[in-house]
Amino acid sequence: MATALIILAAGQGTRMQSDLPKVLHKLAGAPLLHHAMRAGQAVEPDRTVIVVGHGGDAVRKAALAFDDSALIVTQPQQRGTGDAVARALPELAGFKGRVIVLFGDTPFITPQTLQKLAGSKADVTVLGFHTDAKPQRYGRLVMEDGALTRIVEFKDASPAERDIPLINSGVMACDAARLGELVSALGSENAAGEVYLTDIVGIAHARGLAVAAETCPESETLGIDSRANLADAERLFQTRARAMALQSGVTLYEPDTVYFAYDTVIGRDASIGPNVVFGPRVSIESGAEIRAFCHLEGCHISRGATVGPFARLRPGAELAENVRVGNFVEIKNAILDEGAKVGHLTYLGDAHIGENANIGAGTVTCNYDGVAKHRTEIGAGAFIGSDTMLVAPVTIGAGAMTASGSVITENVPEAALALGRARQVNKPGLARKLFEKFKTNQGKQQKVMG
Repeated sequence: MATALIILAAGQGTRMQSDLPKVLHKLAGAPLLHHAMRAGQAVEPDRTVIVVGHGGDAVRKAALAFDDSALIVTQPQQRGTGDAVARALPELAGFKGRVIVLFGDTPFITPQTLQKLAGSKADVTVLGFHTDAKPQRYGRLVMEDGALTRIVEFKDASPAERDIPLINSGVMACDAARLGELVSALGSENAAGEVYLTDIVGIAHARGLAVAAETCPESETLGIDSRANLADAERLFQTRARAMALQSGVTLYEPDTVYFAYDTVIGRDASIGPNVVFGPRVSIESGAEIRAFCHLEGCHISRGATVGPFARLRPGAELAENVRVGNFVEIKNAILDEGAKVGHLTYLGDAHIGENANIGAGTVTCNYDGVAKHRTEIGAGAFIGSDTMLVAPVTIGAGAMTASGSVITENVPEAALALGRARQVNKPGLARKLFEKFKTNQGKQQKVMG
């Protein structure tokens, strides 16, 4: 059956104490909204509608950055989930299939759970979870003879209803043809004066429609309402990510010190040292080694490559097989071909490094002139001497060499040696005279001060 998503992302999140819309706070390097959208991709939706409100322009931009085909609608005033869904329905005109309603601040729903909702045969299906605790604020699923008859919000629940252990997650699925009918029947006669989407359960039951409940682990339903919730979610995500990495054959020397992004991909037999931090869009092939205290973002590391310790790979860094990147090296928007070596204390930005080239300590590609970025090309087998400044745009030919301490401003032909430094001049005996003068001056200053 065809599936569509409505993702509710209009809330302000006042308890976050932030000017940033709640769904744009980051978990594992990505906005909460992206986690919800990524989870929704599991059902291969025909349409995805995002309902924005507070900070709507910023939320719209973030949603389209993840999926440029997403449909964005605005809820001008936050009048409840039912009103939010009503705003989305015009974008589903003519759609026939299943509609799943998700929340932009609920990042842990799994593909398996969403597929259960998508495959449900009931007219309305609500996702709930069981708990032995007595959580505040959450609605309860009221079951009678095995059927879901209504959802009661905590504010409106009686003491007996508040003891019900089956809790509403807020996520639900509904036949598209039924959803419009049910939402149009919603009112706001409740303690909060809001239009509750959850009321469609009672309406559907009263009309004799099939209403069901699916359950999932409580951890999948964790919603982010505060900074404390966000910290809890980060811990939960990292714990899961570390366990998954270990189970898939990745070596983590100190698992609790490694921090993954939401989309980190690491092949089996790769090894990750202590205190490594992954930003978004990092992929590491099998057998690569990331040593301690590295920070990686937006990069790809091939089989057999070694990075670190204390290296930083920024977006656009592409390391081929058996590349060696050492300590205190920063690489940005640069391709390093197979066997290239960058030992230490180097910056490579907007560059292409050929096979088996060797980059000496202290090398800098001077890629920015204050207005625009420029590229550096270093050929296969080239040797860049320590402390070389490569003023881009510049090309170093294959097998060429630069002398240590050079400033290279012109292209270097293949197999040539380039020297770009001032000629050394020696002054015999001058050092001794200067030292004697310094000592004499120092003695006079001490006499005056004494």
